[in-house]
Amino acid sequence: MSVYERARRHALKMLLGVALGVVFIIAVDAWIGHSSIAFAIVIFGLFMANIGILGFNCPNCRKNLFFRGPLMLPWPNRTCSRCGTDLAKEPWRGA
Repeated sequence: MSVYERARRHALKMLLGVALGVVFIIAVDAWIGHSSIAFAIVIFGLFMANIGILGFNCPNCRKNLFFRGPLMLPWPNRTCSRCGTDLAKEPWRGA
């Protein structure tokens, strides 16, 4: 599996995590009332789940797929913005 596909899967998992977090906060709000603790739990969980984002780097120049200059965006680059490598290809298969 290419580095782009792995990074794409991570982005989709994070999107699912955000959706589940919103549902959790709404459910706690409906059952208990306004709770900052529920919000803190979701933020901590999303932070911990997103630590892996730093491991998705270009195999040639090691630039992170999610960074565009100083900004981190929620979707990975398909082509490395530093060296131009096609990150959707699997390098060991010569695709």
